[in-house]
Amino acid sequence: MTGHIRIGVTGSGFMGRTHTEAARRSPRAAITAVAGGSRSKGLADDYGIACSLNTKELIERDDIDAVVITTPHHVHFEEAWLAAEAGKHALIEKPLATSLEDCDKLIDAFETRGLTLAVGYHQRFRQSNQTVQSLIAAGKIGPVRCIQMAALFDIQALRNDEGFGGAWNWWSDPRSKGHILNSGPHNIDLCRWWTGQDICKVTAHCGTFRETNPNENTTMALWEFSDGLMAQFWSSSVCPTPGFDNEDFRFRIMGDEGVIDANPFGQIVLGKDGKTEVVYEQPKVAFDDASQAFVSDGRMQAYTDQMSAFIGRIQGEQTGCGTAADGRAAVAAIIAMLESSEQATQISL
Repeated sequence: MTGHIRIGVTGSGFMGRTHTEAARRSPRAAITAVAGGSRSKGLADDYGIACSLNTKELIERDDIDAVVITTPHHVHFEEAWLAAEAGKHALIEKPLATSLEDCDKLIDAFETRGLTLAVGYHQRFRQSNQTVQSLIAAGKIGPVRCIQMAALFDIQALRNDEGFGGAWNWWSDPRSKGHILNSGPHNIDLCRWWTGQDICKVTAHCGTFRETNPNENTTMALWEFSDGLMAQFWSSSVCPTPGFDNEDFRFRIMGDEGVIDANPFGQIVLGKDGKTEVVYEQPKVAFDDASQAFVSDGRMQAYTDQMSAFIGRIQGEQTGCGTAADGRAAVAAIIAMLESSEQATQISL
């Protein structure tokens, strides 16, 4: 398949608009239609594209080659299954699905039909994270031994920002299982991508604070990787504003010969031989400003490059776009964390 790939987007919320804008910006994509959510008509009007009555109608359109799925986690499987049956490629916003069984079913469905199934790990396309990968690959800090991570924010502050709009009730839907399915995949994927190691054991404690919610919203966990790497992960969607400075997405990486203090939305700092050096600083990413989120090159660059890489994968190229196996690995670790907390024991993957 050559030429432009015609894209349909399911979901019209924050990420639906993000991927619609990314398809508009990508020279390899042609945004065709959207469906789903109370804002779909407005989104379609803004981009001069079609608005399908429902997801099934959108996926079955003859003028769509691939679908980007940005709906709540618990419907990813259903929509991706429809895409496979319709012979359409799919890019699914993380997580791939909410269970390992569903991940495996999707992987098989797309593979047997010769279709591309990708996962939205746009963090791979930020130069900040690419800088970290390059430093580790070049041996700048020697073998990586430990990673400490924080992923902390205040969901109430986001709900109070009318600019983001939309309903947040799916966060407390039991089918969504927990905030960790939203926060964990990027951290897991970056650790795997940077080091080439897989998580093999997890120990976690999960809790729910500050809100009425049947799902997890805060987790502290330890991960053991295949070659001995140790990682500590602290995630919460209810860390009271103003939170902790630069702890919304932070990685402290220790090697035998140096350290990397990585804030993917800020500075990448290399510490070695008793000295520190800012090796990269990310241009402002307007992820917390609804008026700038879809026009800021700092934010949209990663999504646009990911869209082009997804299309490259469809067209037979080897690209850095997250694979279905990468998506499955994150779901496996997240399910293991929830099980570890429930069973009060270490879980082997």
